[in-house]
Amino acid sequence: MKFDDVKKLQQKKYREAFGYFLAEGEHLVLELHKAALTNPLLGNCELYVTRDYEHWPSPFNRHLVSARHFAQIADTKTPQGIVALVPILPAARPQGGERAFYLHEVQDPGNLGTILRTLAWFGGFRCLLSPHSVDPYNSKAIRASMGAIFHMPIEIDVPLESLAGRFSRIAYLDTQGESVNSSRFPNFDCYVFGSEARGVPRDLLPALKAEAFAVPGAGIIESLNLAAAVAIAASRLT
Repeated sequence: MKFDDVKKLQQKKYREAFGYFLAEGEHLVLELHKAALTNPLLGNCELYVTRDYEHWPSPFNRHLVSARHFAQIADTKTPQGIVALVPILPAARPQGGERAFYLHEVQDPGNLGTILRTLAWFGGFRCLLSPHSVDPYNSKAIRASMGAIFHMPIEIDVPLESLAGRFSRIAYLDTQGESVNSSRFPNFDCYVFGSEARGVPRDLLPALKAEAFAVPGAGIIESLNLAAAVAIAASRLT
């Protein structure tokens, strides 16, 4: 890819057009190395580095660039001097026993990245994103994922209505519902979480035959942070 095109990858429309995204920083590149060991489709990643990383061990092809040019592709204020060009890959096929967490119109990239990190930590999950959700290949989401973006199966633009044809048992998280501590909570294939601002669209839930569950709390505040709710739910399923 031409360097002028790489510079454009900070914008979603060019990530979609070219099918690549950027992962900046040593930690993310190290996680990419790990993922490439088990996913040969990641073997063609490329690195753009400054002289500080000219001799850094890596299986990927590298391009040495000046600090001035590196600043044109970096998204952080104080870049380390290493960024990977990574292909956007289709999600791996579902595995037996895998559960899906569906996020409806999640907007905060930090929240999404934290959710991916949480699901990768527990393992055995895939993340489904509705239309109008934040791009998981947004630089802030990638950094917040701490490399989980390379390990998690992610599907984007999945309509909520389509879940009924894929999953026979669907649950959703709500402030009103049976406790996630219930023995019934692990008995579902897909768990639906609403957006930070609007929650789950209730008019679509009857068609899904979804059952409501809630994270028990003291009721002092109105709601729980989305990433925290996902973490609690995931811990109950492992």
